[in-house]
Amino acid sequence: VQLQASGGGLVQAGGSLRLSCAASGRTIINYAMGWFRQTPGKERVIVAAISWSNGRTYYADSVKGRFTISRDNAKDTVSLQMNDLKPEDTAVYYCAAGGEYSGNYYYTEKHLYDYWGQGTQVTVSS
Repeated sequence: VQLQASGGGLVQAGGSLRLSCAASGRTIINYAMGWFRQTPGKERVIVAAISWSNGRTYYADSVKGRFTISRDNAKDTVSLQMNDLKPEDTAVYYCAAGGEYSGNYYYTEKHLYDYWGQGTQVTVSS
């Protein structure tokens, strides 16, 4: 599975961005998916995750109520809608796929993901 993340950019605080993760080589409709972010010198951390079978979701406390993860199995994509962005959301965002046929489970730990996209930069100015 090859993943391609896109949609990052520069936005003012309070603005919105929509990140997309497209798959090639193999479908991701049977995988749990996640979005992570990383800033220089820090660990890559979970932002949001979604199961493959029933769309059960997880959000980090820092983004609850502002970010929404969704998947479009017909298009083989996963998106992250980010609203009310804050300067502390500035990071490189990565999409990841893991846990093929994992049912209703989503994953919050990096080591449980098998495939990673290349990352897309999100910069929020104050």
